[in-house]
Amino acid sequence: MASILIVEDDVSFATMLKGFLVKNSFECDSASNGMMALRKLNEKSFDIILSDLKMPDLDGLDLLKEIKKKDHDCAVIIMTNYAHIKSAVKAIKLGAFEYIAKPINPDELLSIINKALVKKSAEEAPPAPATQNFEFVNGQSPDFQRIIQHVGLVAETDMSVLILGESGTGKEYIARLIHQKSKRKDKPFVSIDCGALSENLAASELFGHVKGAFTGAINDKDGQFKLANGGTLFLDEIGNLSYEVQVKLLRVLQERKVRKVGGTKDFDVDVRLITATNENLSPVASADSNFREDLFHRINEFQINIPPLRQRKQDIEVYARYFLERANRELNRSVKGFSNEVMDVFLNYDWPGNIRELKNMVRRSVLLETEEYLSSDNLPELTAENKLSSNKEFSPPKDLKTLAIQSEKALIAQTLKDVKFNKSKAARILKIDRSTLYNKIRKYELEA
Repeated sequence: MASILIVEDDVSFATMLKGFLVKNSFECDSASNGMMALRKLNEKSFDIILSDLKMPDLDGLDLLKEIKKKDHDCAVIIMTNYAHIKSAVKAIKLGAFEYIAKPINPDELLSIINKALVKKSAEEAPPAPATQNFEFVNGQSPDFQRIIQHVGLVAETDMSVLILGESGTGKEYIARLIHQKSKRKDKPFVSIDCGALSENLAASELFGHVKGAFTGAINDKDGQFKLANGGTLFLDEIGNLSYEVQVKLLRVLQERKVRKVGGTKDFDVDVRLITATNENLSPVASADSNFREDLFHRINEFQINIPPLRQRKQDIEVYARYFLERANRELNRSVKGFSNEVMDVFLNYDWPGNIRELKNMVRRSVLLETEEYLSSDNLPELTAENKLSSNKEFSPPKDLKTLAIQSEKALIAQTLKDVKFNKSKAARILKIDRSTLYNKIRKYELEA
């Protein structure tokens, strides 16, 4: 398990960030200032330092200089607001791995952390297996067993795999399982959420860039294809890539060569590509598709369809019990199981957010439960409609601001449900950008 030290003087933000990273299977510690961080570094080694830029006594830049001076073996990621981007760029020149602007986009943060870990592991010898901490839960439904059979067949090949399924169905887990069962299992597995990449930086992220290629390109940068060389590259929400990036991606897949943005030389890559989407990318099946047909056929050498959880009722209890055991470990609780009433609720619920929603619901409920078995008293409302219909004493808000907040939350919740939590589609329908949608999902706790 990778270890991260959070250096942040805002205690509430640090606590929230630590909880998010622990939830995503990282070991975390925190320090409220640079001096405390150095003391912790002298006592223990960390893989990643996630540091705020502006802090009292020893700010992010000074901390970075001390880390480099003492030659600590860790990657430093700087957090900053938009007013201090120039200082963050200076941090890159001083040896920081990357910077991320506040407010933090969780997908972007995980992407940067994973890149840092991949680079770190690539520099170490011998390389550690990329899937050594990977846990996989095997569903019991006939549909899921068929998926496992297909995974076993395609894993031994180098065929490009397209995984189809609604958000939260576990597409990345299937991709990791394919990698784990392949001959590339001891090489890197690099996962990228294309929906979290801005259109301008997507090419740089995937293929790398040379110094001076564009404004802000102050150093040469290796792209994800190079970091995944010899292993597997997983591109989630691939339908979000612009037409221009699709053209470059097609060339890479055809020629097995990558050219950095602004570069003049090609270098060979040996990467197994796995992609995923919750949209119909086929130009033949969908007249609205903006996805290149030739690229679609290139990534669709083998297709795996993951049915939504509501169509795999036999898997619900399996996943629920696994998430219960995991929540007990992570939260230091000892809930023994589920009441019959709770399991009936689970089996009859539609699960628009699929497995991810079930995981979050179980985790929240375990945190709140004070008895031996999980009861319906600690289940959060499953939908906004349930909340309103079950509350007999509900009364309209007395001020316009509260009414506007409730209306906005209900609209976003319903839109996400209607599009099966496809955030790209939801953002288009709501006429807001993806980063704004991510912020509102966190604000209203709507993440499935």
